Amino acid sequence: MSYTDRDTLGMYDNSAGKGPGPELMGADTLLGEDVYNRQDEQLGDIKEIMLDMRSGNVAYAVLSFGGFLGMGEKLFAVPWKALTLDTVNKRFILDATKEKLENAPGFDNDEWPDMADPGWINQIETYYGAPSTDASLRS
Repeated sequence: MSYTDRDTLGMYDNSAGKGPGPELMGADTLLGEDVYNRQDEQLGDIKEIMLDMRSGNVAYAVLSFGGFLGMGEKLFAVPWKALTLDTVNKRFILDATKEKLENAPGFDNDEWPDMADPGWINQIETYYGAPSTDASLRS
């Protein structure tokens, strides 16, 4: 299901040249959005969007990968800057192979990391090659 299907407010119907999308989008409409890589392989979907409450910026998207019907899936915090919205196919693109994602630092649903820890932030941003320009994430 794409973000246009989850748009209960009609904000992406810009047939009359109005509406905020795709430059501004509702976070709720992005939950469940598919994530593909540049090889056109599905990597998973967006489970959550994490906001940095100090800066007001989006810090990470939590991506689920693997498993079957929610069982055995692994979660990954992907820096928001590592994702690109593909408006043609209505999905996100992450420049990572399946193998890279399988080896990425991840976590289980019942053991979330301290996403405010500067060491953890550096590890994730380095892994995906997407350093944050937001100093509040590092303080």
